[in-house]
Amino acid sequence: MHSNVYLPQEFLDEMAAILPSELNMEDFVAACQRPLRKSIRVNTLKISVEAFLKRAAEKNWTLSPVPWCTEGFWIEADESEVPLGNTAEHMSGLFYIQEASSMMPVSALFQTSDDEYSAVLDMAAAPGSKTTQIAAQMSNEGILVANEFSASRVKVLHANIERCGVRNAALSNYDGRVFSGWLPEQFEAVLIDAPCSGEGTVRKDADAMKNWSKASVIEISDTQKDLIESAFHALKVGGIMVYSTCTLSVEENQQVCHHLKETFGDAVEFESLANLFPNADKSVTNEGFLHIFPQVYDCEGFFVARLRKLAAVEAPQVKKRLGKFPFEKASRKVQDDIEKQLQQTLDIGLPAESSVWLRDNDVWLFPNALETMLGEFKFSRMGIKIAEAHKKGYRWQHQVATALATGNEKSCVALSIDEAREWFMGRDVRPNAQPGKGEVIVKLDNDVIGLGKWVGNRVKNGLPRELVRDKNLF
Repeated sequence: MHSNVYLPQEFLDEMAAILPSELNMEDFVAACQRPLRKSIRVNTLKISVEAFLKRAAEKNWTLSPVPWCTEGFWIEADESEVPLGNTAEHMSGLFYIQEASSMMPVSALFQTSDDEYSAVLDMAAAPGSKTTQIAAQMSNEGILVANEFSASRVKVLHANIERCGVRNAALSNYDGRVFSGWLPEQFEAVLIDAPCSGEGTVRKDADAMKNWSKASVIEISDTQKDLIESAFHALKVGGIMVYSTCTLSVEENQQVCHHLKETFGDAVEFESLANLFPNADKSVTNEGFLHIFPQVYDCEGFFVARLRKLAAVEAPQVKKRLGKFPFEKASRKVQDDIEKQLQQTLDIGLPAESSVWLRDNDVWLFPNALETMLGEFKFSRMGIKIAEAHKKGYRWQHQVATALATGNEKSCVALSIDEAREWFMGRDVRPNAQPGKGEVIVKLDNDVIGLGKWVGNRVKNGLPRELVRDKNLF
């Protein structure tokens, strides 16, 4: 129990003023003092929910479903020996440790079965919980542009995308305000999980409110208004935008959405989230937004709004200087040759709707849906790197295994738990298996964990530096 959560009086007064009549402040404060329940989301790019539930039972994890996300579960697990983040299931990308309420924006984006998109923008994407959730909803198809303003956080975003086997993403590192002029009307869906004052996060971080002030709330809301306008420009007509924050003040939530409507009038339609999940109506506002206080579903404080763009609006003009695009698309002949060699050496095929692109000796796989944007915008990383070309052919890369292999390929080697532990620490392993030749898909049980290379009777470790772990694993 942490009961030393700091809540400034001015903030409590603000909350008392906006708390719905059926809720009371005692419950609000009490909920803020309680630690959060831990929650995870099953990564369906790697495993079905059903298969995951079997595994969890074998490990004595107790799961209870998160009502607004089919793949989300509150989890009770004994972490005294091994933290969840160091379990084999986490390392191989089968699940993501994600706060339950933060699963809601993506559920709102894909609220109905008609919500199928081939181009999605995640405007403030790090560390990647929502990006990887969107990729799973898209079944790795189409293009998912994941933008993050903070350069240092792009690394974490990339490591999470890599671990979860996402291959339809393109990463960018800009202030979200650039999208209005650079990529107007390019996306069928935009998620803007806006930077905010974090009033909903005290259950995770007792000091979240140490620097809180009404003035900073107003200042942040000005940035949010710029971002929501930019997101709206980036949206195609008919497209859906979800605006969300982990904060409670109306200035950063309702008022930001109303600002958009005041700016673009009838082009903006609010769509109700009252039916997003059972009992959602308990938190729904008059506009159809979800404004969630922590005591209602025992989660973080949160806000989610779903909006539709009904008409075109004129985008700001920008002067573009892009420089030369450093990649070139492989010829049909080269792509066929790469496919053939990949099939021969690793028994892996390339996914449909994707193409091979070359940069010096590096071989990349980009989703076709990205192509229209390549000349319009500078991305920091696109698709997945599949190989490096050298004199004798191709040296396959880690993501070929984690994003393209299923584990049923002929060229696999299964490691024991102890060997897998060595593997995740970046070391070579000597599996108890008939040595093969060249590159090999490395598995733990039936989960693909990477790509190695036979050198005599050992498998040389091919784990990228950012995924190497050094302590108490599984």
